[in-house]
Amino acid sequence: MHTVLPASKLLSSELELAESRTATPERLRVLHVVNRLDLGGTESGILKIIAGLGDEEFTHGVCTARGNSVQFSQDRPFSGQLFDAGGPASRFQFLVGRFARIMRQYRPHIVHSRNWGAIEAVFAARLAAVPVVIHSEHGYELDMLKGLPMRRRLIRRAAYAAADAVFTVSSDLRDYHARQIGISREKVNVLVNGVDSERFAPRPEKRLACRADLGLPGDSFLVGTAGRLVAIKDQALLLRAAKILVERGFELSVALAGDGPELDNLRSIAASPSLFGRVHFLGVSRNIADFLNALDVFVLPSVSEGMSNTVLEAMSSSLPVVATRVGGNPELIEDRMSGLLFRVGEVAELVEHLSKLAANSELRQALGASARARILRDYRLDSMIERYRNLYMQLAARRKIVSVRAA
Repeated sequence: MHTVLPASKLLSSELELAESRTATPERLRVLHVVNRLDLGGTESGILKIIAGLGDEEFTHGVCTARGNSVQFSQDRPFSGQLFDAGGPASRFQFLVGRFARIMRQYRPHIVHSRNWGAIEAVFAARLAAVPVVIHSEHGYELDMLKGLPMRRRLIRRAAYAAADAVFTVSSDLRDYHARQIGISREKVNVLVNGVDSERFAPRPEKRLACRADLGLPGDSFLVGTAGRLVAIKDQALLLRAAKILVERGFELSVALAGDGPELDNLRSIAASPSLFGRVHFLGVSRNIADFLNALDVFVLPSVSEGMSNTVLEAMSSSLPVVATRVGGNPELIEDRMSGLLFRVGEVAELVEHLSKLAANSELRQALGASARARILRDYRLDSMIERYRNLYMQLAARRKIVSVRAA
């Protein structure tokens, strides 16, 4: 079971939170710091939080260590200020001074850094006398799985001690970092992700139209996944499973939404005689909701995960999800109730799960309905936004930011 950040960790009473709301009549400036602003789950989550918090109580800036590749639009709006401390080709490995200069310019009340790539912002915020400093961890990288190097452990330990609050998005990730840097797990909170359950909703009447719009087959049993095409996501395992199923006589197609360094390798697997013409590479899709409505089953074969936003979106869309038993996946998916879990790299288990789902539409519907109910109960976007709002307000109250002046 996950634990949501309790108010008692930060404030002594609900009254104090109520007082913070009335004592802060103008907007709190929040600076979100991230390694790069890409189309990944962490970056999308930042934009969701900014949009969800609105501009009545908050104003937001985003600072990157290594650049920005996001094109903002009506579908992906952002009206705050953007800063870059280094740039994508920067040779600077020590960015504390640059972060601090940006903070002195922007004058945030709150700095919120995310993941290892932005951890120097914690020290920069203290150097720049920022009142509130938050750091959060949102996922794994492939090189983390064998354990953190001593240098990273020591720096993280110092950063966690310097921050006013530290949290992760899953209990598994919380336990990993507490264990790696040698601190009590009680010092790290968990604040789970949420999903827009209205945008990501089942629309079976649009299934064929979504497939047609995406250039996908209308009558095939269609499994798919979405996300960066990187080694840690192990999309190759899905293609290997699909190859086995096709060779066993299943009429099956695969759709992959995303881009990344593994694309050429995945294309080479898809070029095999068994899979030729059955694997559809969609690139970076801006309409993931339609993509999910086109699928029969969503598969996440990752080697490791923090808390997958695409799993949340698939579950919210009433899709049966088949995912590896790692990271935050077992916290989201109740095995055999709201989805199916399998061991990392076990293609035979994945084949067994997919063959059952292909042959049993009632099982698909039951798992999908249970998944949707779980999202509506525990993982709604508005609940996540309220948790972030409370965290920011609570810490601002603790630092006695009682009169927030607009920039």
